Amino acid sequence: MRSCADLVRSFDVPDARTQVASAVVVAGSPEFCDVRGTIEPNIGFQLKLPTRGYQGRYVQYGCGGFCGIIDEPDFPTTCGPAFGDAAVAATDDGHGVTPPGNGFDTTWAINDQKARDDYFFRAPHVLSKVSKHIISVFYGKAPVHSYFSGCSNGGREGLLLAQRYPHDFDGIVAAAPGNYYSALIGYQAWIARNTIPNEKIFLLHNAVMAACDGLDGLVDGQIDDPRLCSFDPGTLAPQLTLDEIARVRRLYDGPSDGGVRLYPGGQAYGSEISWTFWLNPSPEIGQAISAGLADNGLKNLVYPIGQPGSSLETFEFTVRELRRVAVETVKANALSLDFREFRRAGGKLVIWHGAGDQGLPFEGTLDYWQRLTGGRTPDWARLFVVPSMWHCEGGDTLTNFDPLPALVSWVEGGRTPDRVVAVGRDQDGAVVRTRPVFPYPLRARYVGSGSVDDAANFVAAPGFRFEDRIRWAGEDLYHRPGPVAP
Repeated sequence: MRSCADLVRSFDVPDARTQVASAVVVAGSPEFCDVRGTIEPNIGFQLKLPTRGYQGRYVQYGCGGFCGIIDEPDFPTTCGPAFGDAAVAATDDGHGVTPPGNGFDTTWAINDQKARDDYFFRAPHVLSKVSKHIISVFYGKAPVHSYFSGCSNGGREGLLLAQRYPHDFDGIVAAAPGNYYSALIGYQAWIARNTIPNEKIFLLHNAVMAACDGLDGLVDGQIDDPRLCSFDPGTLAPQLTLDEIARVRRLYDGPSDGGVRLYPGGQAYGSEISWTFWLNPSPEIGQAISAGLADNGLKNLVYPIGQPGSSLETFEFTVRELRRVAVETVKANALSLDFREFRRAGGKLVIWHGAGDQGLPFEGTLDYWQRLTGGRTPDWARLFVVPSMWHCEGGDTLTNFDPLPALVSWVEGGRTPDRVVAVGRDQDGAVVRTRPVFPYPLRARYVGSGSVDDAANFVAAPGFRFEDRIRWAGEDLYHRPGPVAP
C-alpha cells in the first residue's frame, strides 16, 4: 500500500486528468486517507481510503439538487462485517456555488456549457474512473465491487449511470429519482405557484387522513398508496377559500395544458405536512424549496445557452414550453428504457420512492417502472415504494429506508431482495416504527394481531392493481437516451 501523502500529484486518467491537492491521514474508526482534488475542468471530489482493513469495495454517493458542494461521504456501517472499510467518494458535479452553501445557485450555468454537461451527465462517471484509478495506485489493485447510491438528483444520476455507463458499477441504488429532468423544473414552478398558508395545510392533512387512512385496510397514521384516496378539498369550504380549494386541486392533479399532462404525477394525498417547507418558506432555508429550484433553474440552467430563459413568475405551463426546455435538458434526463448492457454486465438496480414524496411524485417512478418492465419483475432490478415517506427521508410515520445492505447481498451473495425494512424515528432519533417494504407491486398486509409498529406483524400481499402508465406530453423522451462522455 502506498503512503497517503504520495497521492498528492496529478493523475493522467484518460479524458479525466486529475490533480490531487491534498491527502492526509485522518484518525478514527476506520482511519482513512482523506483525498481531495479536482478532475478537469472543475469537478471537485473527496475520496476516503481506509488505511487498514480495506475490503475491496468502492461506494460512490450521488449529489442532490443543483449540487455545487461536496457532501462528505460516509462509510457504510450496515452492510455486513467490516463493510465500513470500503473506499467512499462524492463530488460537487463540476462547479462551486456562490455563496458557499447556497443550494439554489445556478449562476455557474449561465454561459458555461462544460459545467452544465458535467452536472447533467459527466461528473459521476469520471469520478468513478478517477476513484478506481487512485484506489488501484493506493492499494495495488482495483476495487472488487463498486456501488452507487443517490437520492433525488442523485437518484437521477444512478439511473443515468446504469443507462449510459453500464460498466461503472455492479450495484446501484436510485432513490426518488429526478429522471424526468425536462419536466421537473416546470413541476417545481407549478407547486410553487399554487401555495396555501401553513395553517390551512395542517387542516387539509387532518381531513385527508380522516378520510383515507383506513382505505388500505389499516388505520395506522399512514396511507400506503395515495391513489386510493379521492378526497375533495371542496368539503373544507369555507375554512378554505374558493381560491385555496382550486390551488389544492391543482396540486393533487399536477400541471397540464388543455388536458394534456406536463408531468406524470401530482402531489400525493397524505404528503401535505411536508408542503409546509417545500411549498412555503422555512426559517432554516429562507425560501420555499420549490420556488428556489424553479426560479434558479428556469433563469440559468434549463434553456440552451444564448436563448431566452424564463422565471418562476413568467413560466408558461404549455406543451410548447416543455419542448423548449427539453432541447437542453434531454442531456440530463435518465428516461432511457435500454438497460441491455447493464444487464449483460451483471449489474443490479434497486429503485425506491416514498409514496408521500412532496418534491418528486412517486407516480412518475411507477410510470417509468411500468414502461421499463411491462409489469413483470425483472431478475436484475427491484422497485420499492415506501408508504407515507417524504422526499428521500422524513415522513408522518416512516422516515428512513436503506436498501444498500440488501443490494450488497444481491450483488455479492446472489440473494435477491424480497423485503427491506423501513424505519420510523421520532424527533430524538429513537425508532418508533418498523415496517417491511416488499418489491412492487407487492404491499405489506397486517396479520391482524400485535403492534402495527412492528415489522414482524406484516406479510406480503398483492398490490392494489392501479394502472401505472400515465399519458403525458413527454412520452417521446423515453426514447431519447442523451449524450455519453468518454
